[in-house]
Amino acid sequence: MDKSVDVVALGELLIDMTMNGTSAQGNALYEANPGGAPCNVLAMLERLGRKTAFIGKVGDDIFGHELKGVLGEVGIDHRGLVIDEHVRTTLAFVKTFEDGDRDFSFYRNPGADMMLAKEDVDADLIRSARIFHFGTLSMTHEPARSATLFALDEAKNAGAMISFDPNLREPLWDSLDEAKEQVLAGLTYCDVLKISDNEIQWLTGLDDYTEGVEWILARYMVRLVTVSLGKSGSMAFYRKDPALADYIKAEAAPFLQKDTIETTGAGDTFGGCVLNYVLDKGLDDLKESDLKEMLTFANAAASIITTRRGALRVMPEPGEIRELIAGKL
Repeated sequence: MDKSVDVVALGELLIDMTMNGTSAQGNALYEANPGGAPCNVLAMLERLGRKTAFIGKVGDDIFGHELKGVLGEVGIDHRGLVIDEHVRTTLAFVKTFEDGDRDFSFYRNPGADMMLAKEDVDADLIRSARIFHFGTLSMTHEPARSATLFALDEAKNAGAMISFDPNLREPLWDSLDEAKEQVLAGLTYCDVLKISDNEIQWLTGLDDYTEGVEWILARYMVRLVTVSLGKSGSMAFYRKDPALADYIKAEAAPFLQKDTIETTGAGDTFGGCVLNYVLDKGLDDLKESDLKEMLTFANAAASIITTRRGALRVMPEPGEIRELIAGKL
């Protein structure tokens, strides 16, 4: 089967309304940054020279048409993007606190991304992918949940590697029990998992990250798990044979920046770099040194994106990532 696209992602494409100071009257100013976790991942991969494509839905409105244009601008194939005449493009208002934490307010009741139906999904595009990537925002409601599961079945049957980032956004779920149920459903398909520190504690009920990953590895056939730890760096767990409990573990320190503005998109940038490494090396014989190299590059890229507003349009170049690792930035 022709695998002409490195990574196809399905999910949300939206506008992140990010705080950007105050007006002369003291009112908060918001900047309309194109975003959505799956497309942020693809944008990083495009920066690294990969061929990518997106499947999703936006509204037939100002923001929807702008987002389609941005995908073209950064090189993401948007033949799988559907324009909905009846539902508006999703907006996410992001408030960043002094410690770097964020609070999200979503205008999505419904939003166009939720309305992606099974009939909208370009199955041929999915079959052309080496890796299929998804998250859980497309699993919060129907019909997008069924569309996601259909896409996963198509990808698995076509021999694609499956990449999963739960990307939990609690306000979007009717209940956290439902969220957990859908995350666990996603794990049944997953080869490569990117998960954050707070997500793994929530999912497994275990405070220790290694114990949390072991909980996942004991129940699912995941080959590679990366855990993003924010200001504490990242970890990776790899096993050559998903039927066995034995794994290799590596850790990498963060690259902390004095001029960090916000962390929106940092995890997606990290995830894109991980997938790029997997495309290069595969999953058949990784060593601890490989995992360390992968994490170091991904941490550096994520660090750079925290110094910029938004993510999709401003992903770091490979050269500046290498310069940061070499201590030249």
